Order: sequence, then C-alpha cells, then structure tokens
Amino acid sequence: MAWVILGVAVVTEIIWALSLKWAAGKATLMAASVPIVLSFVNMGLLALAMRGISAGTAYAVWTGLGAVGVIIGGTILFGERISGVQAIFMALIVIGVVGTKLTAQA
Repeated sequence: MAWVILGVAVVTEIIWALSLKWAAGKATLMAASVPIVLSFVNMGLLALAMRGISAGTAYAVWTGLGAVGVIIGGTILFGERISGVQAIFMALIVIGVVGTKLTAQA
C-alpha cells in the first residue's frame, strides 16, 4: 500500500510543480492557492508513504519520477523542448528509480 501512496505522491508532485509555472502566469488568489494546497497534499502523501518505505528510497523515487514527469508535462502543456541528450538522462533516472524499487527492503 505504501508504494501506491508513493505513486499518488509522485503524480501530486508533478501536478504541483506544473501548477507553479501555471500560477506564475496568473495574478489571482485562486492561482496562487493551487500550488500551496498541492504542496501540503504532496508532503502529506510522501510522509504517509515513508511509514512503509525507507526515507531514502521513497525520496529517491519521488524526486526522480517527479523530475521526469515535470519535464514531460512541461513539454506537453507548455511547449518546452527536450533534447535527445536530455531524454537519455531522463531514461537513466527512470532506470535508477526502477533499480531502487527492485532492491528496496520494504
């Protein structure tokens, strides 16, 4: 169950980071409140996942997949470009996350 919660935390992390870019283009209280609310949800889910997964493993998976997800989301939503070299390094991050998950004790 902890891994499912961590997966939801990763998705929330991606949405949170993308909402920061979205909110930067808006000048409303609503836009400013979205990343704030998501940050609390995000941290709460990560903390909950860490009850069943070691802190280092959970954080590595959360940050690694979050970073790759934000890059992909930025490409889709904001037209940001990624180079072939960046794609290779993103693949390495995913390989590292999978390796971390496969060798985790919990």
